[in-house]
Amino acid sequence: MSRRSILVATGWVTTVAVATLIGLGAIRLVGESITGTPGGVRSEAEIERALASPESMPTGTTGAPPAGPGSSSTASPGTGTASGAAPGPSSGVRRSFATDGGTAVAECSPAGVRLVSWAPAQGYRVHDVDRGPDDDVEVTFEGSAGRHELKVRCIGAEPVAVADD
Repeated sequence: MSRRSILVATGWVTTVAVATLIGLGAIRLVGESITGTPGGVRSEAEIERALASPESMPTGTTGAPPAGPGSSSTASPGTGTASGAAPGPSSGVRRSFATDGGTAVAECSPAGVRLVSWAPAQGYRVHDVDRGPDDDVEVTFEGSAGRHELKVRCIGAEPVAVADD
């Protein structure tokens, strides 16, 4: 091989090595935001603690818990269906309700009934919310197909959908 070929090969290998080191340094500098999970990976114990904590959900939260395998479904007057949901550690009885306009979760406690969460169905928006706690609470979903109002009261310490007065 000629001296010129050796210099070209050495220059090429050096350039590749420098570019690789610069790339690795940049990835290390940026950190886990490129290669890791945002917010980190949580352990099973951390997830259980987070789920068990009795944090109140902000207004308009869409985290309605699904009905469990032991829950029952019953019809509600003019408002869709309701199905039981497990109560939280420091809460009263919770129940989820569904209408064509959206879903809501209500909870009965000594202070009265309160809406825990609500979410409009696709094509609907939340028009009005009376969150409680009170004797009754309501959420109104409005969309191009109409307006659906869900009104809930506590009857026998359980949330029950009632017809609007």
